[in-house]
Amino acid sequence: MVSLPAWYRTPMTQVVLVGIVCFATVGMFSAVSNLGAGGLSDVALSDTANGVLYGCFTLTGFVAGGINNVLGPRLTLFLGSLGYALYVGALWCYQTQKSAWFLIFAGAILGISAALLWAAQGAIMMSYPLKGIRARPSFGALIGSVIALAINLRQGGLSAVSTSTYIAFLAIIFLGVACTWLLLPPNMIVRGDGSVVQVQSASNPKQEVTNFLNLLKDWRMLALLPMSFASNYFYAYQGAVNAFYFDSTTRALNATLEGAGAIVGALFVGFFVLDGSLLKITRRTRGILGLTFVAMIVIAVWSCSLAWQITFTRKSHHIRMNYKDSGYASKAALFFFYYFGDASYQALAYWIMGAISNDPFTLARFAGFYKAIQSAGGAGSFGMDAVATPFLNEHLASWLLMLAGFPGALAVIRAVKETTYDVEGVVYADDLNKDPVVANGVESPSLEKV
Repeated sequence: MVSLPAWYRTPMTQVVLVGIVCFATVGMFSAVSNLGAGGLSDVALSDTANGVLYGCFTLTGFVAGGINNVLGPRLTLFLGSLGYALYVGALWCYQTQKSAWFLIFAGAILGISAALLWAAQGAIMMSYPLKGIRARPSFGALIGSVIALAINLRQGGLSAVSTSTYIAFLAIIFLGVACTWLLLPPNMIVRGDGSVVQVQSASNPKQEVTNFLNLLKDWRMLALLPMSFASNYFYAYQGAVNAFYFDSTTRALNATLEGAGAIVGALFVGFFVLDGSLLKITRRTRGILGLTFVAMIVIAVWSCSLAWQITFTRKSHHIRMNYKDSGYASKAALFFFYYFGDASYQALAYWIMGAISNDPFTLARFAGFYKAIQSAGGAGSFGMDAVATPFLNEHLASWLLMLAGFPGALAVIRAVKETTYDVEGVVYADDLNKDPVVANGVESPSLEKV
């Protein structure tokens, strides 16, 4: 077997590779969607395709973690990335052939494949790095939005996307697909001291069925159901308002602000609130502090959003706002903080799941389950928007669902232990060396020098 360099087998290298994959697939999918490309300029078709996408995502999400554990993260990410290429191709096909059925079919396939991608991504991001860097975001959505904005500014708004643009996006997506084969299985990842934790390289279907049934009986994951359901529910509302209120160039600018807000929000809550290296307090206290911070952000942002929302309805007649118009600055700030709050909410959810377990296989199941319930909420929200539900109703539903997720999250945080190493066979060498609580809480772990 070829010997791999030590830097290539570090958690950070593998996380960077996953980031590249997400940048090239999810990021480009977001970018081409923000261009108003193909059928996505048709709101009803967009809602239908997204509803089918999230519905299939929900069904697949329940078993995606188990599939990841059986196939391994590399093959799971590979299969998960293919759906993005098909969907962008379907958008291209719709523009030239008006084949709405193919776009909806591609949405269904993307829902299945995206569930696989996010289960593998979630397991890697929560289990490979040290605890302090689990909340680092991908820059793909921001870069993709910048591309969308640049094209809009150059062409003065878009009613369609050129063939060369689709080819460029597909080329980047296929680059991401290729990068999935550079990933290593969990049992080959080397920690900071040169040692590796002996984790099984793969599971089997029988084990996964048993473990999935046990997951459904885990009160902690059941308590997180409201938070999981709410965590994507607001996307339909925000996207519909963006399309209704602003012209194409400003929509692309708003998407860029959203991407920037997501990055700042995830970094802020990760570094300054949930990161144990910066706050020398117990894990449980950090979790409560994080939940308090996120709750305050949600209340503040959505209160401001409500003040704006009551000024217009779906039936309001107005000229779509441009970023040069007076009054846009407050709307720009709102779109930035929409996704600042979103990223904080998501980071808290992943932090809680990461605090429950350190086992990559368990975390893959958690991630799949979380994304399944999240996608069920997404499907419901796009269905709600597809029948032209009043904006105010969508706003209040999104806000109240987010608030309803906090009590269950608090219950789980209050039950978080300082370490799970005394009950799990998976031990991180870096944590063992640096944390005396961990070192005193476990017997000699089985570590093998590489």
